[in-house]
Amino acid sequence: MTGIVTSPRPAEQTSEKERQRRIVDAERRTKRRRAYERPGMLTYALLIAFFAGSAFPLWWSFVIGSRQSSDTNLVPPAVIPGPNFLSNTAKVFETVPFLLGLFNSVLISGAITVSVVFFATLAGYSFAKLRFRGRTGMLLAVIATMAIPTQLGIIPLFMLMGEWGWIGTVQAVIVPGMVTAFGVFFMRQYLVDVIPDELIEAARVDGASMWGTFWHVALPAARPAMAVLGLFTFMAAWTDYLWPLLVLSPRNPSVQTALAALSAAGGQNPDNAMVLAGAVLSVIPLLILFFAAGKQLVAGIMQGAVKG
Repeated sequence: MTGIVTSPRPAEQTSEKERQRRIVDAERRTKRRRAYERPGMLTYALLIAFFAGSAFPLWWSFVIGSRQSSDTNLVPPAVIPGPNFLSNTAKVFETVPFLLGLFNSVLISGAITVSVVFFATLAGYSFAKLRFRGRTGMLLAVIATMAIPTQLGIIPLFMLMGEWGWIGTVQAVIVPGMVTAFGVFFMRQYLVDVIPDELIEAARVDGASMWGTFWHVALPAARPAMAVLGLFTFMAAWTDYLWPLLVLSPRNPSVQTALAALSAAGGQNPDNAMVLAGAVLSVIPLLILFFAAGKQLVAGIMQGAVKG
């Protein structure tokens, strides 16, 4: 018969109401999540406070480095730069071989970073994805070395450098730091989950060698972690002071030992303005590196957070 309108069944009405209710609940959850994820004024205030507290020592060093040494004791402290930064910088290069120290530190830190990232990635991939006898024991031995203070190995290491005739040369600083236990453990923990075993098996089925599998499968996947490890390694090598102080001579310093020589040049009354000008110069390469690799650092941290 025409003209007869059939009403929906009770079950269909219930299903439609349930669907509408789920849609409304999903929209509410989305709104609450977006409101929670949106940073508020307190978040921005804390970030600004932490940034100001972290940046103030560097800014104050620049301020004093551009003024006279007597301005160090001003109350309240000076916060506006003066006109003497270039003259204080010139005194830095006249007092110690600071330019040579910068070059040596770039060479040492760069060589150590490349070596640590390469060997740590290679060893981390081996511990994470290769199956061989003694793997667990060797990994435990590597981790156990992290508990040994570095200072315990300084005397025998210094004696070894003396037997090789490396005292006073940059290779005495580079070679002992070419691989670190922390780097191996860090890369192993990253690669153990980020690379599926099926992907490695597929590469081997396609005829890839062990080295080819590492180069074409593991290395691209490890790039975010390699960037993070490389940045931290470069910073640690750049700021290292104790070992370069022992094995390098004042005529062939690193940037940190050059700063120590600057501080000692004035005897009982060091030129604080000159020393802080040198400190600012020593930080500039790290700032350049951080801004250049900052995106890779954040990407590596975020990818590790998502993976975890």
